[in-house]
Amino acid sequence: MDGIDITAPRRRRAGGRRGHAERAGTAVHEQMPFRQPRNPDPPVEPLDAEGVQAIHRGVLRILSEIGIEFLNPEALGHLKAAGCRVEGTNVRMDADFVTEMLSRAPASFTLTPRNPAHALRVGEGYMAFGNVSSPPNYWDIHTRKQSGSMLRFRDLMKLTQHFNCIHFAGGYPVEPIEIHASVRHLDCLFEKLTLSDKVMHAYSLGRERVEDVMEMVRIAGGLTHEEFEAQPRMYTNINSVSPLKHDFPMLEGAMLHARRGQPVIVTPFTLAGAMAPVTMAGAVTLSLAEGIAAISLLQWIAPGCPVVIGTFTSNVDMKSGAPAFGTPEYMRATQMTGQMARFYGLPVRSSGVCAANVPDGQAMWETGQSLWAAVQSGSNFVYHAAGWLEGGLIASPEKFVMDCEVLQQIQRYFDPALWATTEEDIAVDAVRAVGPEGHYFGTPHTQERYQTAFYQPFLSDWRNWEAWDAAGAIWTAERAYTLSRRIIDAFEAPPMDPAIREELSEFVARRKREGGAPTDF
Repeated sequence: MDGIDITAPRRRRAGGRRGHAERAGTAVHEQMPFRQPRNPDPPVEPLDAEGVQAIHRGVLRILSEIGIEFLNPEALGHLKAAGCRVEGTNVRMDADFVTEMLSRAPASFTLTPRNPAHALRVGEGYMAFGNVSSPPNYWDIHTRKQSGSMLRFRDLMKLTQHFNCIHFAGGYPVEPIEIHASVRHLDCLFEKLTLSDKVMHAYSLGRERVEDVMEMVRIAGGLTHEEFEAQPRMYTNINSVSPLKHDFPMLEGAMLHARRGQPVIVTPFTLAGAMAPVTMAGAVTLSLAEGIAAISLLQWIAPGCPVVIGTFTSNVDMKSGAPAFGTPEYMRATQMTGQMARFYGLPVRSSGVCAANVPDGQAMWETGQSLWAAVQSGSNFVYHAAGWLEGGLIASPEKFVMDCEVLQQIQRYFDPALWATTEEDIAVDAVRAVGPEGHYFGTPHTQERYQTAFYQPFLSDWRNWEAWDAAGAIWTAERAYTLSRRIIDAFEAPPMDPAIREELSEFVARRKREGGAPTDF
């Protein structure tokens, strides 16, 4: 390394902003300070009032006439006690029950990790972006495609912690498949909690994994059991098994979270034409019915527990059956779900996704479409916002860096300075001083503001083609790879009390001796 600390704060600049920098040759890597953006824009609402009511009626009809399969005996017992009609594993819920359960769910809440400076507000127009989660494979421009490993897991977690536009750590940024599934969660959470101090996630794959992760998050935060349960500290995401099913382990994990006051994101994965009707209205209606069914269960057993309704509705290629992401259909489904979430008074989760196999133009326009759909829908929690490729089968460091460029642009787009209309912003005096013959480069009005007036990209090169090519053209993916390696190689983990780290290590060792978690359900 060249001795530059890319995590060191830069000098205070005009306007009071603080950033981070890395110098690689003549290139400067800057990023905005960590902050959670608030979306100031009115959401896109493709549905008129009758369209909202039509989808709502469809949701209630599915829940009351068709029912949802709950493949968990404990959940069935709760729903039967609640007065729902239970026949085998099929549960039907009437409209009054669903309405009452939705009224219990909070419209917003705060997630506080071990570093309170990285606390996140969920709801109220705030947005939080997370890293890529759960791909089995890794790809970069030099190693090409390979199975996920702990080495690559750590690399991607370092990028997760480094980039301030990434607000939370989702699931594993790539699966380290060389570690046995019974203990993988122990090793992965130890690495996540020691490499990052951002909000953490637990996979709801049965009781043992969830309880292990909760205990590790509690230990890492130096919390008593009472302090852990007093407010949201972590979260989980569960998926339905579309169409019309919720499986045993995810329901078990969700109920454990709800009882201990930890948020549950319920995200059906519905692909129009495959696991859902081919129409967007039909696919969104089915997705909402599946999500609201699980939320109703959680509000029955733990009234007021924090929940989020998720959308992962897209379409498939009807010739091949392959999932398509970042499409116009995906954008509309996300906007429609956001509109319905506001109707139900729930926070909403969406994703940054693409179907491209490598970090190319297709990857970026599809991801850009999906990220702007998240903005337009009023999403509060955005999964897979950086690093996702091949429909979620690949995690890529180049794509991670390239996506963070887009996320920084989105955060800059939210900056109130861009639409401020004070007398100084209107700048009539500057217009008078420059007149019809001058320019604004050297005016006091410009000089006082130029350092903070514009978004400064860390990958783009704005020279003209001739100058760029003559200097030795380097494609964006190659620049992104180089930057990712500099960040990873210079990474320093956030501080953790040695006694807490030792307690975490001892917990992991003990649970491994006990056999970890079951791998069959």
